[in-house]
Amino acid sequence: MKLRSLVLGGLSAALLLAPSDADAFGHVVSQGETLAQIAIRFYGSPRFEAAIAGANALDAHGGSAIVTGQPLEIPAPAHYRVKEGETWFGLAREFLGDPRRADTLARANGAVAWVPPVVNQEVEIPAVVAHIAADHETMPVLAQRYLGDANKAWELDVYNGRDGKQKLLRGDVVLVPLIDLSLTEEGKKAARAAAERTRTEGGGQAYEAQRRAEADIPPLLADVRAGRYVDAVAKGNRLLGSGELTRPQLAAIHRALLEAYVALEAGGLAAGACSAWRTNAGGEVRLDARSVSPKIRAACGAR
Repeated sequence: MKLRSLVLGGLSAALLLAPSDADAFGHVVSQGETLAQIAIRFYGSPRFEAAIAGANALDAHGGSAIVTGQPLEIPAPAHYRVKEGETWFGLAREFLGDPRRADTLARANGAVAWVPPVVNQEVEIPAVVAHIAADHETMPVLAQRYLGDANKAWELDVYNGRDGKQKLLRGDVVLVPLIDLSLTEEGKKAARAAAERTRTEGGGQAYEAQRRAEADIPPLLADVRAGRYVDAVAKGNRLLGSGELTRPQLAAIHRALLEAYVALEAGGLAAGACSAWRTNAGGEVRLDARSVSPKIRAACGAR
């Protein structure tokens, strides 16, 4: 259930994680619980409640209320054991979607990007939250919220390929690497339990996830048709993190996300959604200039 699982592209289940070091996991809100209490429980600090809110798009419209029984995704770092010949740049391309993020990955492991990691070294892949910008938000505001320091806005600019002068607009998707986020012992236990359930109950979980997706995909498509692109991004990425879906379901979700990202002018994410759409559509993707908008064709690299 990653962010964003990536969402947001390549941050999801293909991370080759050790079973004891699972990444994002689910939590159902109990009566009286707050985001701060959940953050303390799983991270040891209320500061990371922003990470939970962002991962679940709770603050997309300016609020982050939760209710009893609500399912949440709890962001968590993942781990990977280095193989012969691998570099921080290659690992950043594989796990963070861009070799230019090698510095972020290396810093998360107390290293520098130009010195390759050691073979068999277990490296930490930071959790990444996809934040959907609201009106009047700025990078320093997001840096303060997620990283605890407004002066780290430059780190977010670099990670997202922004020049630091670009104004943040409503609907912009900002990827936030949480390199200082770590789990408490209770958090690690919950992550391991989630990974174990995925392995031993995968069939039943997949069935339930696929059944829910059949009900949730039509409202997602309706959001896109109605121009509710921020809602569509939040809903689509929650679906991607909900479990093992069928390829037609994944194709439908990524196609919807493609259109939403294009409308929000999130070019990199649009290209990633198009690639995932093509992969899951099994060669049935058509980009006819008579029926597909030029912006969508451009995001998919069509001429």
